[in-house]
Amino acid sequence: MTLSAKLDLLGYTRAHLSALLIERGEKPYRADQILKWLHHRFVTSFEEMTDISKELRTYLTENAEIHELEVLDEKKSTDGTRKWLLRARSGSAIEMVFIPEEGRGTLCISSQVGCALNCSFCSTGKQGFNSNLTAGEIVGQIRLAVQTLKDAYPGRVRIVTNIVLMGMGEPLLNLDAVLPAVELMMDDLGYGISKRKVTISTAGIVPGIRKLAEYTDASLAVSLHAPNDEIRNQLVPINRKYPIAELLSVCREYIKVLGEKRTVTIEYTLLDGVNDQPEHAAELAALLLGFPCKINLIPFNPFPGSNFQRPSRKAVRIFQEFLVNAGLSTMVRTTRGDDIDAACGQLVGNVEDKTGRNITYHQIASS
Repeated sequence: MTLSAKLDLLGYTRAHLSALLIERGEKPYRADQILKWLHHRFVTSFEEMTDISKELRTYLTENAEIHELEVLDEKKSTDGTRKWLLRARSGSAIEMVFIPEEGRGTLCISSQVGCALNCSFCSTGKQGFNSNLTAGEIVGQIRLAVQTLKDAYPGRVRIVTNIVLMGMGEPLLNLDAVLPAVELMMDDLGYGISKRKVTISTAGIVPGIRKLAEYTDASLAVSLHAPNDEIRNQLVPINRKYPIAELLSVCREYIKVLGEKRTVTIEYTLLDGVNDQPEHAAELAALLLGFPCKINLIPFNPFPGSNFQRPSRKAVRIFQEFLVNAGLSTMVRTTRGDDIDAACGQLVGNVEDKTGRNITYHQIASS
């Protein structure tokens, strides 16, 4: 392994960094030292790594980098939710959200600049797709959040307790970067987040779920949003390639491969008059009966240009009660940060679309 160009070490796992150093004749434990400097002490240059040799520091300075994301904007909601607009290497912008709760802090991060899946109720998908984020850019979001928030929560030992890849993009279409990033999230020399508290969300990329099971035991969330293929085809176009039966089947494989009692989280956005009626609840209950899952109901969060409406509280309550009475673990997700367009489905960043769909909706939500 050689460094033909400067490599962003923020995305290097312990194994990859060890291999790089061993090839240079360095001891593998040097990788542990470097990881601590990067993810625990948050240094910005290799010269600050005082417990490694000057020769190695010089080599790293000449051949590698610590690429930090540029903060273009930051907003804070009345409920404490924070949202950052960050510039990616591509020049386009992504968004990241932190949701604070009592004794818990959830960081929602992006895996791509935009999204190619074009789900009809999601503002991110309406922008189109620009590029994949690198592993360093994915991990860099966590590093930035931890550093930024430490002064805001001085009494907390750990500020970011949960990480969800539910921001911009489809994580399973960028696994080459997502997998090492997730490994660093869970590594004690990285961010030490429990595998149960790192959640990878997917709209239903079946081959990606199979590959995921080979490399990680992170939690899995599936954006289902419909009780049947007819409705889901309209809401989540990838369903035409990977229909519900195939998707749930591979999810069962994922749970089985993990070899422990785990469940999949089913994300279901409720859209007024589209998928929120009692008959839809009955169909969803029949579909998921016996399937090891918990269900998150998400009342639709409006965004400019959308024709969908948020259902009434009564409709949401009736839908939830039906599922609970059917024996399914079901929660309604509390809307957080909607006053700064940081709620689920509202992240838009600023994307130069490369899909050829001629998308014109490139509005920066925080502008």
